[in-house]
This record gives sequence, C-alpha cells and structure tokens, in this order.
Amino acid sequence: MICFTPSLDPVDARCRLERLIPPHLDPISFQSGLRRLQRMSAAFAAFSPPPWPSPGLCLTPETHYQSELWFPLAELQPIFDRFHRAALGYPPLPGGAPFSEAASWAGVAAVLPPPLSFCPTPVRLLHRLLTDNEARRRYLFWSGMPKRFYGEAMDRYPQQTAVIRHWLEQRETGDAPLRCLDAACGDGAATYGLARLLLDFGLAHEGFEVKGWTIDPLEVWAAAHCTFPHDPLRQEAFRRWALPVFASGAVRSLSFRQANLLTVTPDRQRFHLILCNGLLGGPIINKREEIGQIVGNLAALLTPGGLVLAADSFHGGWKQKCPHHEVRALFASAGLAPFEAGEGIGGWKQGYINRGPACP
Repeated sequence: MICFTPSLDPVDARCRLERLIPPHLDPISFQSGLRRLQRMSAAFAAFSPPPWPSPGLCLTPETHYQSELWFPLAELQPIFDRFHRAALGYPPLPGGAPFSEAASWAGVAAVLPPPLSFCPTPVRLLHRLLTDNEARRRYLFWSGMPKRFYGEAMDRYPQQTAVIRHWLEQRETGDAPLRCLDAACGDGAATYGLARLLLDFGLAHEGFEVKGWTIDPLEVWAAAHCTFPHDPLRQEAFRRWALPVFASGAVRSLSFRQANLLTVTPDRQRFHLILCNGLLGGPIINKREEIGQIVGNLAALLTPGGLVLAADSFHGGWKQKCPHHEVRALFASAGLAPFEAGEGIGGWKQGYINRGPACP
C-alpha cells in the first residue's frame, strides 16, 4: 500500500517517485514492437494523404477513418499497455492509457503534452518514451491524471463547503481530534481545502486529522508533494492553494494513501466526516451495485452520528445509469439518513448527533 505524508522537499519527492516510476527502462524488450510500429509508419508515410496527425489538428470522421487504416488502435493498444506495465512500479489501473478512450491514433496525437507534442507516429512516441526519462514521467502523469478529472477551480463545491462550515458551527467539540476522510481525493485539492476550512474555523492542527484516499498511486504522490509534472500551471496554482496548510504546520495532520473504496474495510479508527466527491454515479463508478458497495463501506467507516457528503458535477448522461434518487435510496439502505447538501447529497449515520442534521 502506498502512503505518503505531505512534503515539498524535492529530495523526498524524487525518492518516493522512484518507487512508482523506476528511473530506468530497458528498451531492448520493446524491439519487436518498435519494428512493427516502424513498418506501419513507413506504409503511412508512403501512401496516406494529408492532413496527418499533429498537435491541435481539427479531428473529423475522415481523419479518424484514415488514422485507423494505417494505425489501428487494436494493434497499438497492446504495445502501449505493455509499456505501461514496464514503466510503472505497480500494476497499472484498467483504462489508464489514453488509447482506451481515443477514437483513433490521430485523437491521441492531437492532445499529446509537451515534450511529446511532435510525435506524429506511434513509433516516434514509443521511442521517445523509452529513451527520455523526463518525457516518460510526463506522459505517465498525463495519461493517468488528465485535466478533465480536476477542472480549474480548487474549491469545486462551494455550497458543500458551506454545509461543512454550518456543521462545524453546530457540532459540540470533545477531547478527541476531529477525524476527516476525503475519499476518492484525486489530486488532493479538496483534502487541503478541508484542512484550510478547519484552520479558518479556528481549530488548531492538533485538533484534527484529514486523510486523503485514492486508488491511483500517482495521485497519492502528486497530492502529497503538490507536484504535477505534466501540468506546471496546475502545480503553481495548487501550491498557492496548499500553502496555508504547510505554513501553519497542519500538514502534520494530513496523509494520503492508496485505497480501493470497493474493497476497503474499517479499521479501529472511524471518521466523523467523510467526503466522497466526483465518484458516485460518474464515468468511473456508475453501476448501482458498485455505488451501493462503496456507500456501505463509507457508512461502516463513520462514527455514530457521523456525516458523509457526496457531490458531483457530472454530465446528465452519466446520471441516467444511476439517477440521483437511486443514490439517495442507496444511502438509506446503508443505514444513513439522506438529505440534500449543497451540490450533492449527505447522509447521517444513526447515533448521537449534535443538534441534528440542520443545514443552511
């Protein structure tokens, strides 16, 4: 299990990253794949009419059709899947490579990040990934942490933040630290945001614990180090967002770890507050039985009287697979009392509740 405490020390970041992305990769084992891609590229160069795959290319049905003629994804994906298995120090997550969602090689080439933008053929891309360590790291982060997962805003659910603030105002404090979990924390923006909120509310960092859980080890590393090798602009904004938490010393109360919410089981420590944003009913978890399993697991992680909040900004098409009212029903079947909470829903676990589930 991957578990990191936050640190902005570049030495810590480098040493930890080498556990996830080994610094050296043997290109010899990929010679047969390179030769296959070279033959495909030679045929493409000799006979394919323009426009050819390139950064920013306007993709049309004809572009995808021509690309599939010369570079069929069914032949490319096994080669790049093998690259991912060799390049990562852990088993890759299903569907992580960009080829799993692209309509054609042209669709991949059009959005490749620097310094891979000018790899118009798969053989050029694979050769660069095998021989350039920095390019390989950027590619792995880019393919595993696409920008669409996170958006631009750090506080993506301000109405939910208002619900948490109101809950803090109503809550009767005790001697034990307030224990919070950001389940499916992704890049950790909401984890740091929750710590900021607790500090702004007047809690000392000794009075709370905030844990961030995500299934992807690269997200665990990126969150812990506020570092995004594939997106320097995101990194700059993210560090500004996390700075108050580091400056106050509250990072000693934070941690990030790899966890699969479908299989996680409660340990001796339970949580008073759990966030599970951007997951339930979306593109990754949208089957009713999987949503029910996760909701049940989160309910088991709550203390009596604890609160779980789940918000999302998914396109309505995903919600058709498991509509909002069905998610509410799953909350109720897990022993939670559901209620509307900002951009999503909330659920109280039966037990002692400080002044009840009043919301602004």
